[in-house]
Amino acid sequence: MQTIGERLRLERERLGLSQTACGELGGVKKLAQINYEKGTSFPTAAYLAAVAQAGADVLYIVTGARGGIVMTPEETALLDNFRHSPPAARQALKTTSDLFAKHDCPGATAESA
Repeated sequence: MQTIGERLRLERERLGLSQTACGELGGVKKLAQINYEKGTSFPTAAYLAAVAQAGADVLYIVTGARGGIVMTPEETALLDNFRHSPPAARQALKTTSDLFAKHDCPGATAESA
C-alpha cells in the first residue's frame, strides 16, 4: 500500500513539478518537500490547499482514492478564463469548443483531444 509521501511524489511528478517548485507552491522549502515524500513528516492542511490550487488531487494524496476529475494546470487555466469571461465571450468559446470536439482536427491525436 502506498504512503501519503509516495502519493504526494506521484502527484508532483504528474504535474511536472520539481521538489523545489512543489515545495514553493505549498509554502515550504525543498527539504520539507523531501521529508513529506519520504514520510518523515506530513504536510499541513495549508500546504495541501496550496498544491490543490496547482492541480494536485489532495483526496488521492491523503486517502489513495482519486477524487473525481483531476485537471492539469492548463485545463484549470482554461476553465478559469472561461469563468471570468463576459457572456458573449463564453458563448464564442463554447461554440468553438463544440466545433473542435465534433470535427477531426489535422494533427489531433487521442492524447491531445
